[in-house]
Amino acid sequence: MPDHIVIWEWLSFAIRWTHVITAIAWIGSSFYFIALDLGLQKAPGLPKGAHGEEWQVHGGGFYHIQKYLVAPERMPEHLTWFKWESYSTWLSGAALLMVTYWAGANLYLIDPAKMELAQWQAILISGGSLAIGWLIYDTLCKSSLGERPTVLMLLLFVALVVMGWGYNQIFTGRAALLHLGAFTATIMTANVFLIIMPNQRIVVADLKAGREADPKYGKIAKLRSTHNNYLTLPVIFLMLSNHYPLAFASDYNWLIAALIFLMGVTIRHFFNTMHARKGDLWWTWAVTAILFIMIMWLSSAGLNQDTLEHSEARTLTPVETRYAEAPGFDEVASIVAGRCSMCHAREPVYEGIYHAPKGVFLETPADIARTAREIYVQAGLTDAMPPANVSFMEEEERAKVIRWFRAAGGADLAGL
Repeated sequence: MPDHIVIWEWLSFAIRWTHVITAIAWIGSSFYFIALDLGLQKAPGLPKGAHGEEWQVHGGGFYHIQKYLVAPERMPEHLTWFKWESYSTWLSGAALLMVTYWAGANLYLIDPAKMELAQWQAILISGGSLAIGWLIYDTLCKSSLGERPTVLMLLLFVALVVMGWGYNQIFTGRAALLHLGAFTATIMTANVFLIIMPNQRIVVADLKAGREADPKYGKIAKLRSTHNNYLTLPVIFLMLSNHYPLAFASDYNWLIAALIFLMGVTIRHFFNTMHARKGDLWWTWAVTAILFIMIMWLSSAGLNQDTLEHSEARTLTPVETRYAEAPGFDEVASIVAGRCSMCHAREPVYEGIYHAPKGVFLETPADIARTAREIYVQAGLTDAMPPANVSFMEEEERAKVIRWFRAAGGADLAGL
């Protein structure tokens, strides 16, 4: 039977797969309806109450779509509600956050150099910040600022920048950007679940009861949908950022995130204007390119990494101590030094490697103890590392890695 780490890895993979699939469905339907809404045209002979229509061709057939700002005179028997794509994306993302960052808090979430936190404290900050963020955002939207959408968007941008800075003061750089993405995604899904869908249900209930629907509900939903529209692309970037240390391992990662939010605006503004048939604003791409160049400069100017001296001097956490004191640690440390550290170093010496892959360092006992689980999975259970076995790691050496990790109790459920 596979040990608990193997089961946990496959669980993580399955959840991530689900998350990607549902995100594609949500983002795809969102982009489709934005383009459809902006492309609607007035035409003679439209039914009463119809705002516009659109003819489309796909898959060998033609589609004739009409939009009603409130509803048609007679409600159809069947309505398709677009909601589960959003809910499933958030739920699978929350599960992935728990599996990766909460269960793996000592490696991925907590940065002892920034703040000494117990695992439960880090998890509480992680989950609590998402809920508090929504409450603040929702309060702003329901205030008089709701009538001033541009000012509201600017305040939302400032709030996101502040949250990015705040996360970076507490968590690892990788976790900071990931949490900023989760923070933003929580706002987007809560918009659907708590605002857009309930308002739509009120309108449908009024129409079925023969009452005139209040157009304010559609106006409120439109405001939240607009926010979701401009936040989609930055969220995707933030979710992918954990694979790129140049994005998350910089002192300026929160500024990088801020510029990404601006890029989301410039890119979506181009497509929104194009779909509305109001021209092609090519200048937005020049602005986007400038912002991206600034991001590349910031990533190299503020590259932040734990120094060799600090790693050698710092006190190990209780979890790290368990691995450092386990039988076989010295042998594994020697193996890692000979097979892995030429790439996973503060200053890599392997030709063509300029930054440690994934920002993972394997030079000191503290480095190795902190990364025990990854070493076990990548270089013990599998031969994923070193890639193509370029440093000729032997099977017996991999077996020693496995014995050491299991001797420390890492393969038990408690070791997660």
